[in-house]
Amino acid sequence: MTDTLKNIVKAHKQGDAVGIYSVCSANQYVLEASMNQAKQDDSVLLIESTSNQVDQFGGYMNMTPDQFVSYVHSICQRMDFPAEQVILGGDHLGPNVWQGKPSDEAMKLARDLIKAYVLAGYTKIHLDTSIRCADDPGDKNTPLATETIAERAAQLCEVAEQTSASFKNKPLYIVGTEVPTPGGAREELTELIPTKIDDLQDSIELTKQAFYDRHLQDAWERVIAVVVQPGVEFGDLSVVDYDRSKAWELIHFIERYHFVYEAHSTDYQLPPKLKELVEDHFAILKVGPGLTFALREAIFALAQMERELMQLHRGLSASNIIDVIDDVMLNKSEYWKKHYHGNEQELAYARKYSYSDRIRYYWPAAEIQAALHVLIQNLDKLAIPFTLLGQYMPNQYWAIRNGKIKASPVHLIHHKIQEIVSIYASATNQSSGV
Repeated sequence: MTDTLKNIVKAHKQGDAVGIYSVCSANQYVLEASMNQAKQDDSVLLIESTSNQVDQFGGYMNMTPDQFVSYVHSICQRMDFPAEQVILGGDHLGPNVWQGKPSDEAMKLARDLIKAYVLAGYTKIHLDTSIRCADDPGDKNTPLATETIAERAAQLCEVAEQTSASFKNKPLYIVGTEVPTPGGAREELTELIPTKIDDLQDSIELTKQAFYDRHLQDAWERVIAVVVQPGVEFGDLSVVDYDRSKAWELIHFIERYHFVYEAHSTDYQLPPKLKELVEDHFAILKVGPGLTFALREAIFALAQMERELMQLHRGLSASNIIDVIDDVMLNKSEYWKKHYHGNEQELAYARKYSYSDRIRYYWPAAEIQAALHVLIQNLDKLAIPFTLLGQYMPNQYWAIRNGKIKASPVHLIHHKIQEIVSIYASATNQSSGV
């Protein structure tokens, strides 16, 4: 799979407007829908986990890298999707999770993290050492020195190289640190300024020198992308669309290097804008909350249909899943409290409908899983009438009428998510639609 990824980058550098999308989610339904799309396209599927999601201690998903790989492979088996067509990536790997610790301690934990990811079989490694540690000079609003970021990235790369010394397929690396806020911005958005060329050149050259100082020349040749800010982002209620006229210098700058750009937070971009990003050398498009947002839309639509049907079938108990989700979020607020602002009504609205989709952290909760099981079971028993499907899930209604999917809750969920995945497949020239 490393050869496939390298070939995509090589083809792009030779002038083909091709790329790859990265599914940044551990959600079962998102991964299943993504495998459906990749199977339809006969393409590889890039799946990534982040450093706070999966680490050597379990992360918030309560999975180590080894366990996440097993989890993905189990879904592959269930979906009849070849595991060898999955590329696994580690995102924001560095001291982020341990930024409250002194740098020596945080970097030791980061080195252990890198080792665990590489041993588990991840082959795309994003080295992100931009996060300040507790003893780094300056206050929390002062950017970490580029030299420090570069040196720490080289340290982590060295661990990855040593760990994979006997491997046939060596890791491919992503460098660069200027990214949108993971999961969406916390402030109101109007416009964003793309990465400045001078800053980017300093970052690339200092990172290259740090690699060379540690005799990592071969690893530098396996750097396939650099992360920059192309001028895209989303907040609770708004999206900043890509404007290629503002990224003109970036577009031409990367042509002198052997790698491409990786674009984070491309969720909710218009399909033509995604195509423009790929054409403009942002050949790796990352998407996460946009996919779980579609999942949430599907489940809320199913819940509305269940509510209507419960009036005709009073012998069944409703899942009340929308209320269950909000109760769980209120009882365990750490995943949304710092991200949403306003009065009680505004917070309640954001918990349900924000583009940031903090609900994605709560799907594994036992209470929500139990309610989701009841919802699916109820709708399987009742058989959703076409008249309700047309009201609440019109695109899926037509997909069923045209014989593309079955009229079951799980197929409806998959298709809703796949609508978004297919846009990315098309933008990267891997597909033409659902």
